[in-house]
Amino acid sequence: MGASSSLKAPTRYRFRDELTDFMRFVARPSLARRAPGRKLGNHIAADWLSGLGLGRLLKWALFLWAVNLIFLGPIAVAAATALGAEHRLNLHAIPWLQALVWAPVVEELVFRYSLRRIAHGVWVLPLGVGIMLTGPTTASVLFLMAVLLICWSPWADRSRFLSSRRRPGRSWALRRRYRDLFPWVFHTANLAFAAVHLHNFTMTQAALWLLPLLVLPQWLTGMVLGWLRVKRGIGSAMLLHGLFNGGPLLLVWLFLIMAPDMAF
Repeated sequence: MGASSSLKAPTRYRFRDELTDFMRFVARPSLARRAPGRKLGNHIAADWLSGLGLGRLLKWALFLWAVNLIFLGPIAVAAATALGAEHRLNLHAIPWLQALVWAPVVEELVFRYSLRRIAHGVWVLPLGVGIMLTGPTTASVLFLMAVLLICWSPWADRSRFLSSRRRPGRSWALRRRYRDLFPWVFHTANLAFAAVHLHNFTMTQAALWLLPLLVLPQWLTGMVLGWLRVKRGIGSAMLLHGLFNGGPLLLVWLFLIMAPDMAF
């Protein structure tokens, strides 16, 4: 009896376990370890392709939609009403590709890719910001593809964070310093991500203290995406970002089909 009980299969890492891990991570962001079950292997492949289980990512998307709809959404709507804010989304020209592909890839490169690849951030971050500000033009799309190819290249993978054969002591000291500062880096990146989404609105009032309330849904979503990027990889964060954006747009599209006379 004792022998059989000691050979029990390990407990499955359930969604509620991930939710607990997420809340602990937000309280104390850390680079200490990856999520259980994340496949190891080639550094590039692991970062981009591990943790892409669609079922689990859909659960996270449902969680975010539910929290935003029930709690954060009404607060954001009240803030928008007080500010006289209107969303820039054109209901008659829904930007599917921009919401499902462009924004998830570009914004994750800008705000979260460098969380685990800080050396790459020296060139990915400024290039990503330039691409994001330019928007999805032909030139910026080609430039984005070039950046992604460099990120996926073996050369980029060998350029690990602050690795130095000549001065390994300095390298490890700087790594430890970054780990100490990581909670500040994580939350600053997330606040910047939320703040960027203020551009989605046009406003008639200037009550600055209400602006953070307007992007509470993006703030929560950004924290989940940041946790996912650190724990599973940048590919998972991009995929969840696209899923999260697609849900509200799908509802708007279905509404326009079923009640076109009510659209204005």
